[in-house]
Amino acid sequence: MTMAVNTHYDSLRQQLQAGADALALGLSDVQVGLLMDFLALLQKWNKVYNLTAVRDPQEMMTHHLLDSLAAVAPLRRHVAGLQQGGVAAVKLLDVGSGGGLPGVVFAICCPEVDVSCVDTVGKKAAFIQQAAVALKLRNLHGVHARVETLTTPFDLISCRAFASLPDFVTWSRSALAAPHGVWLAMKGKHPEDEIAALPADVAVFHVEQLTVPGLDAERCIVWMKPV
Repeated sequence: MTMAVNTHYDSLRQQLQAGADALALGLSDVQVGLLMDFLALLQKWNKVYNLTAVRDPQEMMTHHLLDSLAAVAPLRRHVAGLQQGGVAAVKLLDVGSGGGLPGVVFAICCPEVDVSCVDTVGKKAAFIQQAAVALKLRNLHGVHARVETLTTPFDLISCRAFASLPDFVTWSRSALAAPHGVWLAMKGKHPEDEIAALPADVAVFHVEQLTVPGLDAERCIVWMKPV
């Protein structure tokens, strides 16, 4: 039994490593190990807490981990720009984070970014707190709240499969740091209708196509800012 489990773990880790290499993320062995530990935590807690509808570890790898990893390079690029612009400690809010996707992945891959994952479901926020302790991630925090009630200024606000773009920016507006704050929304196909429905005071400044290793599906990031 243990042999089979180890073989399965090894093949998943190899897939993760290959995906990270394909994305040119330069992850350390420690970071790859943390991502694998996070996958194990997600599987374990999912049985009790129903954090994600995806149950199969292989599917979790492609549809959750690698999908989230595809946004890491664009995030790092933006963070580097903020730091050059004088923002010393970059704070990111991941909205409707659920099982911590992409928030926990961002926290592991970008240790210089302080990541808060907010969810209205208490057990999901508790899972993030548990993950932060188990993985010893000081830059990761679970927040149990409605995003509309948050007023702490964040430099970046992200979401993945959370809500329509108009709802996302409207609900999280009070938490966005002025004047440099931006929204990073991970989407599937180019969401033309949602972009057209954005409030007049929100501008899309970039739609970035993503390639997810091992996943044949359209993905993009919609970058937005207040105007």
